[in-house]
Amino acid sequence: MASKSEHPEINRGRSAWGADSEVEGRSISPPPQEAETEAPIEEISTQNGVEGPSETDIAVFMDIAQQLERELCSIVVGQERVIRELLLALLAGGHILLEGVPGLGKTLLVRTLSDALALKFARIQFTPDLMPADIVGTTIVSEQLDNNATGSKRVFSFQPGPIFANIVLADEVNRATPKTQSALLEGMQERTVSVGDRTRPLPSPFFVLATQNPLEMEGTYPLPEAQLDRFLFKVLVRFPNANDLMRIIDTTVGTQTYRAKEVASGEQLLHLIATARAVPVATHVKEYAVRLLLATHPDHEDAPEKVHKFVRYGASPRGLQAIIMTGKVRALLEGRYNVSLEDLQNVAFPALRHRIILNFDGLADGVTPEELIEAIIEETEKE
Repeated sequence: MASKSEHPEINRGRSAWGADSEVEGRSISPPPQEAETEAPIEEISTQNGVEGPSETDIAVFMDIAQQLERELCSIVVGQERVIRELLLALLAGGHILLEGVPGLGKTLLVRTLSDALALKFARIQFTPDLMPADIVGTTIVSEQLDNNATGSKRVFSFQPGPIFANIVLADEVNRATPKTQSALLEGMQERTVSVGDRTRPLPSPFFVLATQNPLEMEGTYPLPEAQLDRFLFKVLVRFPNANDLMRIIDTTVGTQTYRAKEVASGEQLLHLIATARAVPVATHVKEYAVRLLLATHPDHEDAPEKVHKFVRYGASPRGLQAIIMTGKVRALLEGRYNVSLEDLQNVAFPALRHRIILNFDGLADGVTPEELIEAIIEETEKE
C-alpha cells in the first residue's frame, strides 16, 4: 500500500485545550468529542469458502450500473467513453481528475452523477486567493445561552467546509496555490480532515472529482505528483463530433429541462463497491498487471525502449491498485465474473497516464503518456 502523506495543518482559529480559557471574561468550553471512525464498506458473503460476490450481488451490480450509465448518457451528450471511465473509477471507490477545455460538460456530468445517486454535492471553485480553511472548515467563536447563569457564554464550534459532502467538485483545481491544493490530500487518502487538534471523518461514500483546463497555463499551479497519484483515474474529455453537437443543440436550447432521476442511494453505492472488490483475480492476471506497472519504470530491464528514453519516473503501487480494482469493475460491467487481460489493458490508459513522469527529452519531443502506454502493452508479455 502506498505510504500516507502528511496531514495539512489548518491553523485558523486554533487554541490549546486544557482548562477553560476566557475571551473578554467569558468562559470558552472545548467542542464536544466527535466520532473518528469511518463507516465501513459493507462486507460481501463468501460462497463455498471462496471469497467472491454472489449471483444476486452481481445481478444487482449490473442492473444499477447500467441504469446509471443510461441516465448519465441521456443528460451528458457525446461523452460515452468519459462516462464509462467515470463509472469505472466511481464503482472502484476512487477519485477522478477530468481534463478538458471549457464547455464540454464536465461540471454538468458531476452534478448529474450526484442527482442520480441522491448524494450530497458540493462545488468548490478554486481561485488563487482560496484558503485551506475555505475547503475543510474552521473553528469559530459563537455565543450560546448559559442555562446556569443569566446571559450567554462564548464557546468554540467547528464550522464544516464544503469538503464535508459525498461528491466534491474541485473546479479548476490547478488555479489554487499548492497550499490550498494540499487541503484535499488527507481527505482523498484517509477520508478524514484534521483541523486544529481534532480529526473528523468525512461522509461515506466520499469522492473528489476535480477538473482542470489544459489550455490556460498562465496563473495556474500544476498539481504535484503526490496529489496526482491520489486520483484513481485521469480522464481526458474530448471535443464532441458533428452528430453529437446536433444532439447537444436539440437537448439544451429548447424549452424542456432535463434532470437525472434517482437510480441508487449512498448505501447501495457502498454495496456495489464491496461487490466489485470481491471479484476474484487469477494469479496470471495479477502477474500481468505487475509486469505492466514495472514496464513504466525506465530502470527496469524489461521496459520498452521508449520508456528508457523518455520517462523519468514510472507509476507507483497506487497505479497497480487502480488497474486491478477498475479491471474488476469493467469485468462486471461487461457481464463477466472474472478479470481478463483485456480489462487491464483497457483501464491502463486512464490509470497510468498521470503517473508516468516524462523527462526533458520526452517533453521536448512531444511524447504523450498514451504513446508510452501503447508501447508498454504491445511489448509486455501476456504469459
